[in-house]
Amino acid sequence: MAASSRRLTAPPPFNLKIKRIAVAAPASLPAQQQQFRVRRFLPGVRCCCKEPEFFKVSKGKRNAASEKGDDWWSEPRKGSSPRRVRARAMPALPFPSSRSKGTSKQQDFYPRCSPRNYSPQSRDTPPKRDTGIASEKDWGINLLDEHVNEVGTNEDGSTWYRESGEDLGDNGYRCRWARMGGRSADGSSEWKETWWEKSDWTGYKELGAEKSGKNAEGDSWWETWQEVLYQDEWSNLARIERSAQKQAKSGSGTAGWYEKWWEKYDAKGWTEKGAHKYGRLNDQSWWEKWGEHYDGRGFVLKWTDKWAETELGTRWGDKWEEKFFAGIGSRQGETWHVSPVGERWSRTWGEEHYGNGKVHKYGKSTTGESWDITVDEDTYYEAEPHYGWADVVGDSTQLLSIQPRERPPGVFPTLDFGLSTQETEETDDPPDTPADT
Repeated sequence: MAASSRRLTAPPPFNLKIKRIAVAAPASLPAQQQQFRVRRFLPGVRCCCKEPEFFKVSKGKRNAASEKGDDWWSEPRKGSSPRRVRARAMPALPFPSSRSKGTSKQQDFYPRCSPRNYSPQSRDTPPKRDTGIASEKDWGINLLDEHVNEVGTNEDGSTWYRESGEDLGDNGYRCRWARMGGRSADGSSEWKETWWEKSDWTGYKELGAEKSGKNAEGDSWWETWQEVLYQDEWSNLARIERSAQKQAKSGSGTAGWYEKWWEKYDAKGWTEKGAHKYGRLNDQSWWEKWGEHYDGRGFVLKWTDKWAETELGTRWGDKWEEKFFAGIGSRQGETWHVSPVGERWSRTWGEEHYGNGKVHKYGKSTTGESWDITVDEDTYYEAEPHYGWADVVGDSTQLLSIQPRERPPGVFPTLDFGLSTQETEETDDPPDTPADT
């Protein structure tokens, strides 16, 4: 969308026609061809460098979800990874076009925050579901060295503004920021975007952005993105954290979604990743949570929990967890369904991997089926994250290049030995409904 000389048009907040994942089910991460490279070998154990959404539980056994395109809740399955399943595609909602046909193509060649003579340009697309955390290049944050405070009115009566500045504080704190936005003449459509970079004398650096908007149909969206570099006060290790929050709502109130993503890394290989998601379409709502933890010394914990419900009272879900260290570990999970009259069906399963080529498998369901066997089987799991410390450092050049204020001789930063960011983990649940922007 743009505040142009012709017309200001705000885009729709939804693009729900997805090839593999639809709004009618908990979202899953993209399934893509996996390339395995053996990292370490123990008797009957292979630790593979691969995407964290996939693991192979047996020799010659394929993940059931990758072989079927059925809805993840329709047929209970044992041992399948919920983040690999697929949901039936839904038709795209009939929201208006994201661009005005009268918008000048020439505007595409000007920066969104050009210093003079042109109204600021906004991103024409709202956030998309299941896209994770964007990179620095995707956001294209470009803060001006000069301070700007401008407003303007276009020929169609729409207005725009652009401003930038710098805030200073104690301990060498500095925040450089820029804000821009626009609004249609009748106020029915508007957008705004904010960029910032922060630093202080402790070595803390932060790069962030936030944007929001709405269109004449009442559809609205909001997104925020952040990268942080700091030194842990207790371990003296450098850490980089990345996070994003996104949401969109239809003007009719019949559809909406919210997502929160985070990634944390330190210089010794400790890594943590996770996401909380919520969505709603007409009478159906769904939730999803997943997490991954690598301690940098070989221990791995992964888990997923997703569930959904309808206004008629039908509920269903699937969850699993795996823990491994040095080729020894376990997996367990449950698939369940509850009817509107309260009838419950569930199937639980588990695997114990002994690290010697033996795997104990067990499970049962409410329909009376059960199994308890020990088989000869290789063990596959991911001992290291596919995207780790070296990767995030290489992709954070703009964050690392932030220059703090010059520190006077004899002045030392004040360190706060309170709770670290890791200890104040993001444990907040996603909201029951996407919040208003």
